[in-house]
Amino acid sequence: MTRPVAPAPDTAPDIPAAILLEAADWLVLLQSGEATVQDHARLERWCQHSPAHAAAWERAQGMLGTFRQVPPKLGHGTLLRPARPRRRQFLLGLAAVPAGLLAWRLLPWQEWRADLATGPGQQQTLTLADGSQLVLNTRSALNVAFTAAERRLTLVAGEILVTTSHQDPSPAPRPFIVGTVHGSMRALGTRFTVRRAQDATHLTVLEGAVEVRPADGGQPAIVRAGEQIGFTAAAAQSVQPVDVASAALWERGLLLARDMRLDELVAELARYHSGVLRCDPAVAGLTVSGAFPVTDTLASLDMLEQSLPVRIGSVTPYWLIVKPR
Repeated sequence: MTRPVAPAPDTAPDIPAAILLEAADWLVLLQSGEATVQDHARLERWCQHSPAHAAAWERAQGMLGTFRQVPPKLGHGTLLRPARPRRRQFLLGLAAVPAGLLAWRLLPWQEWRADLATGPGQQQTLTLADGSQLVLNTRSALNVAFTAAERRLTLVAGEILVTTSHQDPSPAPRPFIVGTVHGSMRALGTRFTVRRAQDATHLTVLEGAVEVRPADGGQPAIVRAGEQIGFTAAAAQSVQPVDVASAALWERGLLLARDMRLDELVAELARYHSGVLRCDPAVAGLTVSGAFPVTDTLASLDMLEQSLPVRIGSVTPYWLIVKPR
């Protein structure tokens, strides 16, 4: 297999976000275990297209280093294959709770009355009236209010990926605003993700820039491509760098973990799981690296059971727990 050769990191210091996202697509393909010889040849040509392409793939190869910390038999190809039949049928039976009923019982009224909503493990992609593209991640709820004065999205729960339209068809320019209980974000021609947690809102900018204004009048901040920020109603935190290529891998069905605590990983997988998924405090501090398919949380749990001293138990037919083996 021919391996593309990337230049030194300073050959193309400013890599366009679009190229980084293409590199992420190549990463997903190679980790799927389904890449052909022709695919590898296409990747080599892609890397040779420009220094930026080669530098983007070098960054992707750096991400691949996290996968090498996982035993070879537990690569992404293993994740996408069915688990051991008997055990997998058992887990499927435990997880077979009706998602709609569970969401109805657990979600606050603001969420189930939202204009747009997704259940556990669901994602929704749509085009807004102004041509902007929107992706709702799992367990998300959103209200849409386009008026003559503004284009406003209110994120009630969960996470969204927004790609704003380059040209608003309205006769008068209208700001594009995403709001949460913690404040508002005004897009400045951009692509970005917003995730609402209970204690704060988290913004990651993939292209362009976004202005953040905390709800209670804290100092506003400008967040640019390759940066992220968290903010509460009282104040915004300091801007931090982010790897654009891996920032929105959930849109491609993957959760990337780099030395992540097991309880944090399980909490992330729980957002996509139909039912309750918890981590026993006795194994919470174990660290995990690898790529986990959010579209198949049972496969991810199977990987954890094979690679760590843990087992998947059940509290009730709808409640799974990762506990010591």
